[in-house]
Amino acid sequence: MYKIATLNKISPVGLEKFTDLYDIVDGAEGPSGLQDAAGVLVRSQVMHDMEMPETLLAIARAGAGVNNIPLDKCADEGIIVFNTPGANANSVKELILGALIMSSRNMSESIAWVNSLKDQPDIDDISKAVEKGKSKFAGHEIYGHTLGVLGLGAIGAMVANAAIGLGMKVVGYDPYLTPAAKERLLFDVKIVDTPEELLAESDFATIHIPSMDSTNGMFNKELLSHAKDGLILLNFSRDKLVVEKDLLELLESGKIYKYVTDFATPGIMGVERVTIMPHLGASTEEAEDNCAVMAAEELMAFIERGEIKNSVNFPAINLDMAGEDALAAADSKNRVVILTKGEPYPEKLISAMFADKEAKAVVGAVRGDYGVAILLTDDEITEVPAVDEVLKVRVISRD
Repeated sequence: MYKIATLNKISPVGLEKFTDLYDIVDGAEGPSGLQDAAGVLVRSQVMHDMEMPETLLAIARAGAGVNNIPLDKCADEGIIVFNTPGANANSVKELILGALIMSSRNMSESIAWVNSLKDQPDIDDISKAVEKGKSKFAGHEIYGHTLGVLGLGAIGAMVANAAIGLGMKVVGYDPYLTPAAKERLLFDVKIVDTPEELLAESDFATIHIPSMDSTNGMFNKELLSHAKDGLILLNFSRDKLVVEKDLLELLESGKIYKYVTDFATPGIMGVERVTIMPHLGASTEEAEDNCAVMAAEELMAFIERGEIKNSVNFPAINLDMAGEDALAAADSKNRVVILTKGEPYPEKLISAMFADKEAKAVVGAVRGDYGVAILLTDDEITEVPAVDEVLKVRVISRD
């Protein structure tokens, strides 16, 4: 029986994916909640100060961002960290499209103003006030205007394509855009080489860049000074990407006309022409279900078979990578999984470690300093040799 600890409320649809091999417990009750856990399911709970039990094999984040998880610490302890890219993409996309229209038509301001008329004595007075005051909320159509999409991953690509469908011109920037990712984009999306070029062309710009040391503070005065005057900036990625004091200065000057974000911080609360939402991006039943299902399937694949998909700190690995021989050996009695650091050829290392065993198949992969290898054998494994480069070894038996 494998213990799975949940650190936040996880969709029952995802929890139902776990078979009878698993015991689901509430891990948020304190240190004892994680004790003896093989896996953790988490959403927003901060884990940086948590002690990880030696039994912990993997953490699955039911969402895309993983800044609440100590990735380096987990990697060095041989703990796989998964996220669920794309599972909430449609939910975030729809909110961003709503924010585009809302900001261009001054909807939040006009709604607040109309509600301020609640003390008017009768319907005629309200109607007169509405007709007299509505002109100050006149906005613009998004049709024909240019949207800049900074980051063309799962969410950014969906936003770009949807905006094309709404009649917008779309400019995209992503220094890591792969040919496969580019194929997801409609041909109308114009790809530019720099964020400065994108901002200079855009009437609206939406940020879809992960929060990392190299990107936090990226949207500062220097970069945003390249924006077209009157830019409406949307940030549904992470608050740390934007330097708030620079943003406020550019809002005051009119360089940026509006800022719409999903992240409430003290510095922007109550600021004119700033619209703040309470982190609603993935707050739909569908997104929560999709994320939980994907996270559960990732944990089970690694715990039961040693296979890795959508990890943010270790390479992907599955038997398909070794071809037909590995697939034919999938029913081997024992599957040995090693996690390594500083070893460029983990598949050679695992073969050397178990040289006295008849290997039916071996597969390995490396990502940066970290590697993983799987050996399939029918031979009994009674002893695991100690090797400096090996972080963790598991023997998964079919018995």
